[in-house]
Amino acid sequence: MFGSYGRPLLVVTLVLAAPVVPFLLLGDRLESWFTAMFDPPPSARALWWMVVGVMASDVLLPVPSSMVSTLAGAQLGIVGGTSASWIGMTAGAMLAFGLARRFGRALSLRLVAAEDLDRLDRLAMRIGPGLVVVTRAVPVLAEASVLLLGINQLEWRRFLPALFASNLGIALAYAAFGDLAGEHAWLPLALGISLAAPLALLALARWWLARRAHSHRF
Repeated sequence: MFGSYGRPLLVVTLVLAAPVVPFLLLGDRLESWFTAMFDPPPSARALWWMVVGVMASDVLLPVPSSMVSTLAGAQLGIVGGTSASWIGMTAGAMLAFGLARRFGRALSLRLVAAEDLDRLDRLAMRIGPGLVVVTRAVPVLAEASVLLLGINQLEWRRFLPALFASNLGIALAYAAFGDLAGEHAWLPLALGISLAAPLALLALARWWLARRAHSHRF
């Protein structure tokens, strides 16, 4: 019925629904859980540093960075949430890039699956540091792109502007979303959406990259 796009659209729909439906069904309970978790609430400074630390560890640990950024916006406001998320994401990516430049592919394969690096390799040759921009909102591929560019010894002066700009846009978007959700008392649903959307992007991006790689073989 949908031709070659039917399967990826179905996958994206299921990925979007999986995290959102529980938030819709259990919204009141989740709201109570979030309230209890921050009772007594930490100081704004302590929470800011917590967000920075969690976001900086995103390359090494399976951190749901989009959800953390959204929660940061709800708790710290747009400016505080954006700055904490941006600094944390940027510090983590710079560390990963530097390690990849120094230790190469062997280290990168410990952090990201080989097929994700391979899928991005051809695209990196075409768009260079632009790879950071187009994959920054996609989990797994965002980390893979940073590592791949480090492996390929991209210059820091070309890497940093793309990283700074893309991280700032993403941090601002999620923080503003979280701030809006906090004001209108639908934070649990917003967290579900912020978790589901990047996963759907990942499913769609992997399908697109796999299809391009397959088409280039023939």
